[in-house]
Amino acid sequence: MIKVMDRLLLFVYSLAVGAASVFAIVMAAGGFDADWLKNAVDDIIGEDALVQTLVIAIGVVLLLLSLRIFIVSFKRSGGQAPSINQRTEHGDIRISVDTVENLALKAASRTRGVKDLKARVRAADSGLQIMIRAFVDGDTPIPALSEEMQKTVSELVQETTGIPVSEVSVYIANVTQAPTTYKSRVE
Repeated sequence: MIKVMDRLLLFVYSLAVGAASVFAIVMAAGGFDADWLKNAVDDIIGEDALVQTLVIAIGVVLLLLSLRIFIVSFKRSGGQAPSINQRTEHGDIRISVDTVENLALKAASRTRGVKDLKARVRAADSGLQIMIRAFVDGDTPIPALSEEMQKTVSELVQETTGIPVSEVSVYIANVTQAPTTYKSRVE
């Protein structure tokens, strides 16, 4: 929620600074009549309390936005890698999502006929949801290959991490073409 609010504030601040920049450029290029500009400044400084109050309010808002953006720019983000947390009787265990993805890739690569793999892991209440994207060689039946990969990935990840695996989805993206070799003919 705070990140969304900071982005909104940055957007509003950018618009305000952009509008002020365009005004300054047009003013410096002689785009405004000098008498009109003098009258506008006199109105702001003059006796019209409503205009003065409006200018002060806009100035205060822009100052507060500037301070917020300044503070956020120096604030350390809690940029920890996404992880899966477990509580045991001895304490907490945190396993990064990258670790689980690499375990899934390791297990999936053991399946014969698989050529190129990518994995994504999501933690759900029911357990880990693992999505495998693979290219296959086309020599092995895809349903059998997929089932073997699901079983291998599920067992290895669950055994290694101790986290239950609720689902392993396999997406066969394509069939790879084996490089064609030509025998040279000697005459």
